[in-house]
Amino acid sequence: MKLYYIALKTIVIKEVLRFSRIWVQTIVPPVITTSLYFIIFGHFIGSRIGQMDGYSYIEYIVPGLVMMAVITNSYSNVVSSFFGAKFGHYVEELLVSPTPNWLILLGYVLGGMARGLTVGIAVTAVSLLFTHLRIENVVVTVSVALLTAALFSLAGFINAVFARSFDDISIVPTFVLTPLTYLGGVFYSINVLPGFWQHASLANPILYMVNAFRDGMLGTSSIPLVVSYGVILVFIVVLAAVALTLLNRGVGIRS
Repeated sequence: MKLYYIALKTIVIKEVLRFSRIWVQTIVPPVITTSLYFIIFGHFIGSRIGQMDGYSYIEYIVPGLVMMAVITNSYSNVVSSFFGAKFGHYVEELLVSPTPNWLILLGYVLGGMARGLTVGIAVTAVSLLFTHLRIENVVVTVSVALLTAALFSLAGFINAVFARSFDDISIVPTFVLTPLTYLGGVFYSINVLPGFWQHASLANPILYMVNAFRDGMLGTSSIPLVVSYGVILVFIVVLAAVALTLLNRGVGIRS
C-alpha cells in the first residue's frame, strides 16, 4: 500500500506542478474571461433583464460561470497532459512500472480535479468584486463541484486516449463541450424556455450539474437535487469503467 501511495502522490504532484508552473496560461485566462462575462452579462445586459428565479441576474449566473470554469479546466488539464505523455512517449515508462492502471487513472483524474477546482475558486473570488455571494448549503456546493471535476477529468482522459494529434484534443471541447455548457443553464433557467426546449434540455447532462451547484449556492434549482446527483454519479461510473477498460487494453497507446 505504501508503494501505491507513493506512486499516486508522485503522479498528482507532477500534474499539479504542471499547471501551477504555467499559471499565467492555465489559471489567469479563464479568470479574465469570466470577469468579462460578469461585466457584460452581469452589469450591462443583466441590469436590463432584471431578476431570474427571484435573484438578480448577475447573482443568478455566478454558480453557472463557476461550474463552467470547473468543467472546462478539469477536462482540458487531463486531455492535454495524458496526450502529451503519449506524444512524448514517456507514458510507456509509466505503464511498464508496477503501478496499477487504476492508480494511473486516479492520479490523472485528481490532477484534473485540482486544476478545475483551483480555477473555480479563483472565479468565485473574482465574483465577489461584482456581487454579493452566499452559499445556502456548503456540503451540496462542494460535493457537486468535486463530482463534476472528477466526471470531466475522466472525459478528458478518454479524449486523450483516442486523440492522435493536437488537433484531436480540441475537437470535443470545441464542438461538444462548449455548446453543451452554454446550453446547460449557465445563463438562464430552463423555466423560461418553451415546453419543447425544456424537455430537450433535459438530455444535456451539464444542465444537472449547473442546477445542482446553483441549488447549493442559491438554494434554487429547476431540477430535483436527487435527480442531479443520480445523473452525475451514473456518468462518473460509466466514464470510469470506459477509461479503465481503454487503458487496460492499451487503446491509443500500443497502436
